[in-house]
Amino acid sequence: MKIVYDSNLIKLMNMFETLTQAKTKDIFMDSESVVFVVQEHELGKALGKHGSNVRRISEALNRKIKIVEFNPDVLEFVKNMLYPLRVNQIEEMDGVVTLEAADLKTRGYIIGRNASNLRALEEKVRRYFPIKEIKVM
Repeated sequence: MKIVYDSNLIKLMNMFETLTQAKTKDIFMDSESVVFVVQEHELGKALGKHGSNVRRISEALNRKIKIVEFNPDVLEFVKNMLYPLRVNQIEEMDGVVTLEAADLKTRGYIIGRNASNLRALEEKVRRYFPIKEIKVM
């Protein structure tokens, strides 16, 4: 899948890299938040001491931000995308990633209203990995 960025996203990525000195791999933006995906082993640099970079960028953009570390293993990347939500078990078979949520509340957060959170997660993971679907048990 070819990823295309508009000028606003490129400006955000450059601002993020300048402020944090961490290499960004990707950026996702929706109505209320911005998600930065950083290269492996760059999460600490991106967060800053005691989360200072997160607060500074969040205030500058006037939006919530989330910083996720990329991982070449699909299961670890899905865990990173879901953090701070906890999953008891995660496995992948024939392109279908199956999650076992820790409790019903967590399961609800992962799925979202009309499965909107789950479909958004699938879309983000598909940018890097050839998965068919994500299921929550």
